[in-house]
Amino acid sequence: MDENYAAILIRQKRRPLNVDETDARYPDENEIVVKNAAVSINPIDALMQQGYVTNMTTPGILGVDVAGEVVEVGSQVNRFSVGDRVMGHALRLATDDDRHAAFQNYTVLWSNMASPIPLNLSYEDASTMPLGISTAAAGLFQKNSLNLEPPVSYPPDRDEWVIIAGATGNVGSHGVRLASAAGYKVLGTGSARSFDLARTLGADEMVDYGEKDLAGTLVQRLSGRRVAGAFDASGTKSSIMALANTLAKSQGGKVVSSVSDEYSSSELPRGVRVETILAVDIRLNEVGKRVWEDFLPDALATGKYYIPYPKARVFENGLKVIQAAMDNEDDKATKAPSGQKAVVTLK
Repeated sequence: MDENYAAILIRQKRRPLNVDETDARYPDENEIVVKNAAVSINPIDALMQQGYVTNMTTPGILGVDVAGEVVEVGSQVNRFSVGDRVMGHALRLATDDDRHAAFQNYTVLWSNMASPIPLNLSYEDASTMPLGISTAAAGLFQKNSLNLEPPVSYPPDRDEWVIIAGATGNVGSHGVRLASAAGYKVLGTGSARSFDLARTLGADEMVDYGEKDLAGTLVQRLSGRRVAGAFDASGTKSSIMALANTLAKSQGGKVVSSVSDEYSSSELPRGVRVETILAVDIRLNEVGKRVWEDFLPDALATGKYYIPYPKARVFENGLKVIQAAMDNEDDKATKAPSGQKAVVTLK
């Protein structure tokens, strides 16, 4: 293995990241080591650097989304071999272990949070996907969230609806694909200009999130239909409340799973519960395996999982570029437009 360099956060509220040599990476028995070809930038990276998320030991390494080539496998791993092309969800936020961070040449992945990728999926586009997939999976399939049936290659036609707010965002777009692959009908919210894309992703119907009475419109659409639940991928209080009020007046599930805790339980309608979800939680339950091991490899290889979306917006190559890419994404004037995600190559 070559020397391992990383973009290191010396301490929170300090920039830029410091590119320096770090430890070589070796897998535990259920892990793989990946030589990173591309990493993508997520809002959580800037939040960690700026000190808004404080549960991080520093000096440390940031980064969640990786794609690259397997260079070593743990003794109990039989899903992967050296040379495999893969993407994966790097779990540094959960483990506080720099081995599990993305912004370095070599990353250690839990084998149940990684998937092989086909040759027609570039490393750049693959690197945009892992966190979005895990977040959507946490919102849809965990027992304490919507507890939906898992996605499969040939889903049954379930006569139940799932509402997904932010259906063409980085997270919501994966929610649409996963819910559709589990056989559910999807009613999404988004901008009117995104409706065609949402239908390509798998949404059956769409409602403009700018509707004056969004909950009323959703309730009307769902009249006579059974609802399995609602997933808020947009993270706003107004979205959470619209979904909660919709479920209160609809037949079926009464749980809103959300990427945000921006709501007051005292304002929720009677009988409706909101569950704030974390992507990393699926590593410890059956959802990680069902999505990353059982579903994604075949779905990606056969084209049943629509790709590429979001599309990679590639910056220059190298660890030294990561800080600039993070700064770019933290500025509303320069951040990647909807449907794209900032990516840095490490080839």
